[in-house]
Amino acid sequence: MPVNGQSHIRIARPSRDLAVAERFWVDGLGLKVVYRAEGGDAPGEHELLMVGWPDASWHLELVHEAAAPVQPRPTEEDLLVVYVDGEVPEELLARLEEHGGKRVQSPNPYWNEWGVTVEDPDGYGLVLCTRAWSNA
Repeated sequence: MPVNGQSHIRIARPSRDLAVAERFWVDGLGLKVVYRAEGGDAPGEHELLMVGWPDASWHLELVHEAAAPVQPRPTEEDLLVVYVDGEVPEELLARLEEHGGKRVQSPNPYWNEWGVTVEDPDGYGLVLCTRAWSNA
């Protein structure tokens, strides 16, 4: 299979606490658990949580290794942007906040004008953009 626009994408990140992250991404945003692997406490063994929408061509992989945890180090440009194509529902924002998210101002004025930024429990930005995606 060639690498092209139909290739599936996995976005991998470390997480401090997979249970907390799952509440945000699944109960808050509405993603589904795609895969889960339990890990032990020995070096090299890790827990893994993959979340996404079943019909999407991408998913988010969150990893935690208890014996040697990697601390998330997000920057202001580490964003996952979801194009909503309309107003961001207040009930969605409330649900994200109830499940560990924090609404923040983006340092990039574009995202403040065209969306809402919510910081996930690991400090990464989720932008809910009011615009539709267009690659033109």
